[in-house]
Amino acid sequence: MNNNKVQAIVEKVKELVQRGNVSRIVVRKGERVLLNTPVNVGIVGGVGPHAGLDLTRKLFDHTRAEADQEHLPVMLYSFPDRIGERPAFLLGKTADNPGEAIGDIMAELARAGATVIGMPCNTAHWFYDDLCLRTHLPVLHMLRLTADHLERTGVNTVGLLATDGTIQTGIYENLLSGRGIRVIKPDAPGQRQVMSAIYDGVKAGNLGAIDVAALRCTLDAMIAQGAECFVLGCTELPIVFAQCELPYPVADPTQILAEAAVSFAGYPVKKM
Repeated sequence: MNNNKVQAIVEKVKELVQRGNVSRIVVRKGERVLLNTPVNVGIVGGVGPHAGLDLTRKLFDHTRAEADQEHLPVMLYSFPDRIGERPAFLLGKTADNPGEAIGDIMAELARAGATVIGMPCNTAHWFYDDLCLRTHLPVLHMLRLTADHLERTGVNTVGLLATDGTIQTGIYENLLSGRGIRVIKPDAPGQRQVMSAIYDGVKAGNLGAIDVAALRCTLDAMIAQGAECFVLGCTELPIVFAQCELPYPVADPTQILAEAAVSFAGYPVKKM
């Protein structure tokens, strides 16, 4: 087979994967099978480690399957020691660009056989365009998927809960305002409570350190300002809300990403 034909096959495979809803790619020449591979979901873990596990669990939870063999193939690469602190870089507190390490991990996932990538870190999506230049694989954009979800549900005003870095970038506000959705953010004391829940709670492995009463006061104040639901704009926050049993309406980007990845890979989505 000459190089032109090989390249044509490669481009066709890329086109199919980019289109999504493909669970397996089979290339035949007559009766001979040249390629037979499933669509493998690659997860950039370690941003943070618990968030990678949460996405992995939600991938399985949201796949309609009745046996082990009916679940989609998933590759979780969790190397937290290699990836610098995302908010600290965006706030100018460190020169260690985490995008470099994330790009390297995406390349490793591609070499290992991943065919689509999910990144369970809201702040890291600030590097999304640069990261896409470093891989030929489709990278699902969790924040755009979340904005699309909110637009479909008809929400007019949301409360944004996120790291200082994510809020400073304005990435969510830009995506949501373009869809006519107003964004309410916590006041300064409330933002400190959100950051404490993320860093002193989940990232430190000490959920008991979360001041649940103070956090609820912050959420109640945002509802009083008109928030119809909360965007859990840090992938540690779904863990906080679940473990602390916070009874508020939310848009969970990790869950939205999981459902999108399951659908993209051609598997039936189970709504919960």
